[in-house]
Amino acid sequence: MLIPAFFLFTKARRHVWLPLALLWSLSTAWAADPATGRQKYNFNPGWRVLVSDPAGAETTGFDDAKWKAVTLPYAWNEDEAFRKDIKDLSTGVAWYRKHFWLPAGAAGQRVFIEFEGVRQAGEFYLNGQRLGLHENGVMAVGFDLTPFLKPAPEDNVLAVRTDNDWDYKEKASGLAYQWSNRNFNANYGGIPKNVYLHVMNPLHQTLPLFSTLGTTGVYVYAQDFDVAGGRATVVAESQVKNDGAAARTFAYEATVADKDGKLIGTLRGPETTLAPGETKTVQARAKLTGLKFWSWGYGYLYTVSTRLLVDKKPVDEVKTRTGFRKTEFANGLIKLNGRVMMVHGYAQRTSNEWPAVGLGVPAWLSDFSNGLMVESGGNMVRWMHVTPWKQDIESCDRVGLPQAMPAGDAEKDVTGPRWNQRLALMRDAIVYNRNNPSIIFYEGGNESISAEHMQELKAIRDQYDPHGGRAIGSREMLDIPVAEYGGEMLYINKSAGKPLWAMEYSRDEGLRKYWDEFSPPYHKDGAGPPYKNAPAAEYNRNQDTHARENVIRWYDYWHERPGTGTRSSAGGVNIVFSDTNTHYRGEENYRRSGEVDALRIAKDGFYAHQVMWDGWVDPEKARTHIIGHWNYKAGVTKDVTVVSNGEKVELFLNGKSLGRGQQSHRFLFTFKNVAWQPGTLRAVSYDATGKKASEATHQTAGPAVALRLTPITSPAGLRADGTDLALVQLEAVDAQGRRCPTALNMVNFTLSGPAEWRGGIAQGPDNYILVKSLPVEGGVNRVLIRTTTTAGNIAVKASSEGLKAATVILKSQPVTVQNGLATQLPGTDLPVSLKRGPTPASPSFTASRLTVPIKSVTTNSNAANAAFSFDDNELSEWISEKKDAQPWIEFALARPAPISQVAMKLTGWRTSQYPLRILVDGQEVFKGTTERSLGYYTAKFAPRTGQTVRIELEGTTNSQDAFNITELEAPKVATAATDKAGSPGTLGLIEVEVYEKATGTPAQ
Repeated sequence: MLIPAFFLFTKARRHVWLPLALLWSLSTAWAADPATGRQKYNFNPGWRVLVSDPAGAETTGFDDAKWKAVTLPYAWNEDEAFRKDIKDLSTGVAWYRKHFWLPAGAAGQRVFIEFEGVRQAGEFYLNGQRLGLHENGVMAVGFDLTPFLKPAPEDNVLAVRTDNDWDYKEKASGLAYQWSNRNFNANYGGIPKNVYLHVMNPLHQTLPLFSTLGTTGVYVYAQDFDVAGGRATVVAESQVKNDGAAARTFAYEATVADKDGKLIGTLRGPETTLAPGETKTVQARAKLTGLKFWSWGYGYLYTVSTRLLVDKKPVDEVKTRTGFRKTEFANGLIKLNGRVMMVHGYAQRTSNEWPAVGLGVPAWLSDFSNGLMVESGGNMVRWMHVTPWKQDIESCDRVGLPQAMPAGDAEKDVTGPRWNQRLALMRDAIVYNRNNPSIIFYEGGNESISAEHMQELKAIRDQYDPHGGRAIGSREMLDIPVAEYGGEMLYINKSAGKPLWAMEYSRDEGLRKYWDEFSPPYHKDGAGPPYKNAPAAEYNRNQDTHARENVIRWYDYWHERPGTGTRSSAGGVNIVFSDTNTHYRGEENYRRSGEVDALRIAKDGFYAHQVMWDGWVDPEKARTHIIGHWNYKAGVTKDVTVVSNGEKVELFLNGKSLGRGQQSHRFLFTFKNVAWQPGTLRAVSYDATGKKASEATHQTAGPAVALRLTPITSPAGLRADGTDLALVQLEAVDAQGRRCPTALNMVNFTLSGPAEWRGGIAQGPDNYILVKSLPVEGGVNRVLIRTTTTAGNIAVKASSEGLKAATVILKSQPVTVQNGLATQLPGTDLPVSLKRGPTPASPSFTASRLTVPIKSVTTNSNAANAAFSFDDNELSEWISEKKDAQPWIEFALARPAPISQVAMKLTGWRTSQYPLRILVDGQEVFKGTTERSLGYYTAKFAPRTGQTVRIELEGTTNSQDAFNITELEAPKVATAATDKAGSPGTLGLIEVEVYEKATGTPAQ
């Protein structure tokens, strides 16, 4: 008979094999919580995996002794992450098996298994009995194990057959899942997410696992907010099931404890009686005071403990870590805790992956990565195409990062069974994640969907999360009233109704290794192979120009921000935050659009975003950043670019002023033809009064003389659990310890101790994945080290020819695993981040211009559609008819006003230029040609008081694509007139808004 493999940690911190009888005697410490009869176990340890499909692998007697021993999360093809293009990632069948014993006290209890997700399909067996099939590859799945379990001390075997075939088809429909897409959904196969075992009383609160168990779990929310007073009504609801043989009567209560464990309130509900097999939802509520509200960069979380009491004694308790916040979505604005928040953040691939690991990283590393988004000024992460795993969602809670949660899609609407797949996934994702305060938006699609489909999704939201304060919408949806938000990709929309924000923008790419054309390896902007016959100049940047492009692209959104009129842009998210193993262009086989690289080392775009985004709408903290470095060769002369939110910027070289920079796109300040000389380059910004606001410096570093290693580990310490990771930063430094920004030295690593080398990434063969010799790039790199299940000292040594070597010692701490179970749950011991502080009570912007309402409109052409030119609908337009020469349109204003700006969204705005003349009360105030844009063109002129504004076409429209930024596999053909280039001799207007200067009164 096969003897199951189980271990404990001894005082000597070594795994030892223990007799079954001894294990049984020790297991008494692992009983379900006697106070509540419920326990949640970490079920990640002690798995075995085989990439094959052997017959009988589901049976208890199958010999898996030679299979690979792993701790979950573990994708069996993780070695290929960033080594291969995702379309080439290995696929096929892999089996996972685990032996375990039930803990003492489990007799008579109900036992459930919860998988946070498998890829793509999973078929589950316990002790040879088939539990079921789960196929969507995204969402969590669970089963009731009770009928098939063997009591302690007998051995139980859980087996899972996974299949990550790209073309896997749903058994019931014979159709593939839309989101199993080689373009964007990295295929890390097997079980790359956490697994939990739940032991609970037959009278219990259910789990939020709808697709297989049909249950909805606990739902906690707040309402009746008084943000300023710190008050709200907190409500707890639990779906309760009686799996016992007799009727049970119970009372329901919930307690709310703050982040330090202090009890701040108790909620009590009425008594309820459940017949055998019956399920009911019960509720308790109370008004609480002294609340701290979850916010951007302020991940304040409470623990809500919901209990079932029988004879005043708890028989079941669920702890839900959640936060409370107030949201509003109206008047074109997003409000969080009453303060307007303009979206600025990232469209991030849901895999959020790392080299040679994929997505299955420890929870602290999720916090590290997601926390960097907040540090860069990001207040939104829009996960792309599929729902992120629970760990990333909970991580966003902790670091204070608002998020938009999709279900599953590709870039089009679908019908029939494929649409039903999307509905089911959205339902399951909402049920599973509705207690996570960081989720602000539910996304119904990465492309427009029909009004009927939008209504179906909204109905799901209203059924399962009616009180969560989350808007549901989809990409585009500009003119579908049922959608609560929308917005295009790449381009800018404005609204006075539902908020519109760009689902992604700024698609350029830039390898971190490429500083500029004057630094090794001397990458000229735009160099590289073409992509789909488009020149590399359209996208392939170095760090200098990539950072500049990030500023230029954001400027268009900033210009139309809240406070710039009745209609405004609600913002946009940059694609992507970290370089990703998906949808690449250029020389590498991965996407390099990140503001950090794959190991989360910052590029210059990271700091450019900090400057522009350190505020809820306008920047609220003075910041300045000098793009690039200051290590060149004699004779180099280059433009120096500074990103600053100051009003003016002065540049100093070794104390000598080089004058003030030429400002463009609000945040860019350019100093032309600066001759390099070693020393200190300093940029000083000044506010509107001329007072110094902020500064930044670059110093010339000397030649590299040594290596430096810096470990980055979990705040809870490095755990010997077989899945924890340490991130070790490597730098080439000069004699003063300064990083050498142009160093490209090859470095050799040695690793000793109980750890596994996962390595780093760099430009070169196979991207240096898993190898122990790789270069620094720009003087820095990082590598990943994974612990084994043996605790001890781990030594990492780095050496390079001509440089002083460096060594770092890591110490992994023992982890107790008994009977295949652990009690330490991933992420539960991680601190929350409160760095940005609570939501400020002050207004988030001061209005810079005010809209003068339009009362009526007249025109000499196509009068029937004239009102479409100002109707706040970006899918309607007025276009003059070709037969009418010299078209004009005139707007009558609601009152006389000193007009100084007219903003226009013109048809074909991305490709067309219009020669225009604008008159106020018959007096010419503007004459010129519009510029191609990502949305709007604003004509600015000296204020002229009047009550009519006329726009006239003065000549022939010029059409030419100014951006060439479409990357779709099958380029979308423009169907709406708003997307098409303007015809010669015609004037087309989608939206017009007329402004006067604001008085400077702050607004919320």
